[in-house]
Amino acid sequence: MDSKTLSLYFSLFNEIGIIEQLSRTLFESQLPDGFLMSHFSVLNHLIRVQDGQTPLKLAQAFQLPKTTMTHTLSVLEKHGLIEMRPNPKDGRSKCVWLTTKGQDFRNEAIEKLAPFLATLAEQFPPEAVNQLVPGLTEIRQFMDKQRD
Repeated sequence: MDSKTLSLYFSLFNEIGIIEQLSRTLFESQLPDGFLMSHFSVLNHLIRVQDGQTPLKLAQAFQLPKTTMTHTLSVLEKHGLIEMRPNPKDGRSKCVWLTTKGQDFRNEAIEKLAPFLATLAEQFPPEAVNQLVPGLTEIRQFMDKQRD
């Protein structure tokens, strides 16, 4: 790979990283005290992918140590946003299930972003975003497959 191409792909990841940092800070400013993006991300994952997963499976999905995921799940459970139930497959492990309160928490967090997203839409109309998202999705899917 030549240096110009290397620089291009590095720039792509650099911009994504900066956007992630800025969006995380913005998003966390809208969450109730004591909640972080990591908490929201688990709720969102359970809606987007599927609830009923084990803590280990979630830790693998987020590429975190199981102990870190266990801590995140304990915060969510303490606030009634998830339930830990026995795994129906083996009865020894637990599975994570989203509660109605957890679904509402996730939806309300997204709604709190509406004013900023409206401002963003003025600068970047839906047509422009519609052109960006499929390519980013393809890159994410490719990278997701590479880690397996």
